[in-house]
Amino acid sequence: MPLKIIIVGSGISSLSAASFLSKEGHDVTIIEKNEQIGGRARKFSVDGFTFDMGPSWYWMPDVFESFYQKFNHTTSDFYNLKRLDPSYRVYWNDETHTDVPAKMSELEAWFESNEKGSAQKLRAFLKDAQIKYQVGMEDLVYKPSMSLFEFANKRVLKGLFNMNLFSSFGKFIRSYFSNEKIIGLLEFPVLFLGAMPNETPALYSLMNYADIKLGTWYPEGGMHKFVEAFESIAKENNVKFITGEEVISFEKEQKVITKVLTSKSQYEADIVISGADYQHTDKKLLNGDANYTSKYWDKRVMAPSCLLFYVGVNKKLKGIQHHNLFFDESLEQHGVEIYKDPQWPSAPLFYVCAPSLTDATVAPEGSENLFFLIPIAPNLKDDEETRERYFEMLLKRFKEKTGNDIKGNIVYKKSFCIEDFKNEYNAFKGNAYGLANTLRQTAILKPSLKNKNLDNFYYTGQLTVPGPGVPPSIISGEVVAKYVLKNHVK
Repeated sequence: MPLKIIIVGSGISSLSAASFLSKEGHDVTIIEKNEQIGGRARKFSVDGFTFDMGPSWYWMPDVFESFYQKFNHTTSDFYNLKRLDPSYRVYWNDETHTDVPAKMSELEAWFESNEKGSAQKLRAFLKDAQIKYQVGMEDLVYKPSMSLFEFANKRVLKGLFNMNLFSSFGKFIRSYFSNEKIIGLLEFPVLFLGAMPNETPALYSLMNYADIKLGTWYPEGGMHKFVEAFESIAKENNVKFITGEEVISFEKEQKVITKVLTSKSQYEADIVISGADYQHTDKKLLNGDANYTSKYWDKRVMAPSCLLFYVGVNKKLKGIQHHNLFFDESLEQHGVEIYKDPQWPSAPLFYVCAPSLTDATVAPEGSENLFFLIPIAPNLKDDEETRERYFEMLLKRFKEKTGNDIKGNIVYKKSFCIEDFKNEYNAFKGNAYGLANTLRQTAILKPSLKNKNLDNFYYTGQLTVPGPGVPPSIISGEVVAKYVLKNHVK
């Protein structure tokens, strides 16, 4: 007998879960509060510019490909994937910059030029990172993390032993390298994991393997192409979509949700999965049936929020790459102002994406599409005056570092920050990147995918297993779908 399954929210984890459940013959409906699906990976178009609103880095292409193959597709069925070379550019505090090459031999040469003997050390470092990546992706992230016994077999335990769970990422890198630029390059991928490198488990060197070995890619047409691909697969499997309706509460009988109530209607359900913000679901939608208390949520360590600017300029730019990291100020100071003493940063690191350098379709001819991002602490006071002050700071630093003065050429600008994350995604404290990936918030210590008070209510997405980011969200949807099938289908 097919189950009637309602999924709240249409982010990547929801699309993934819906496809797996519908593929097994169940009646699956996704309800989305916004008019457009995709969650934080939405897009918008204006004046000939197409802006991706969220993810701008396409890493771990193997996870996307694995998902597509489970539905008899391959990546190229949906979009052309181009590897970026250089992968990205880093601006340093000594007025120099580095274009990080995609080719391993060229990267090794750059390492060697900064620290003698470091090319050989890089090979050893990446060999270790590859083991972590393989153990993580094959043995850990696909587990629902409902019990420690899931990890109690020889292969997994041996893998965990080799994961350096109890040493810090910063210390681990420094056991191989001493050059500050090399360290900065290797520490970059953990910046958005929610803690400083010296407080992030060393197992996250697996991100360096994803960066250096698996590469940085771009789906031609824009990052939203993978959202379109997931939507296409969901529809192929008869998933139904309802947009422009916000889920506001549920009806239940004893310990079972029977109806999902929205701003416009109500829907019967045998199973409910929330891909919406976990804390919002718990505290605003479930009330007395919440999995966790307000005290629990207040103690969670959050990854950063961010201040974003979507900018269209009416001229072409020189001297930048598709991805540009501005590490010309102190990472330590910026980190303190995010994690230790939350405040608007005094001299922030920032990131600029220029997808129109790779893809002419995302901007009018002769124009450039730019995406500025500053990581900031969640739940800061966010107002228009503050946003404008930081935008002026960004334009000044961008001009100084790249030679591009764009102030008089801006034809479109839109900002997005903490209040927008709260309003558009119901994001807890206006976070952008979910929970911090600390040891105390890993695997079974993450918020559970199963509601303990309700027999048919589940969670998916960045605040539960396996964690934040697009590839983990893809996996999160598959994990919860398989758990539901295992526990509700005889």
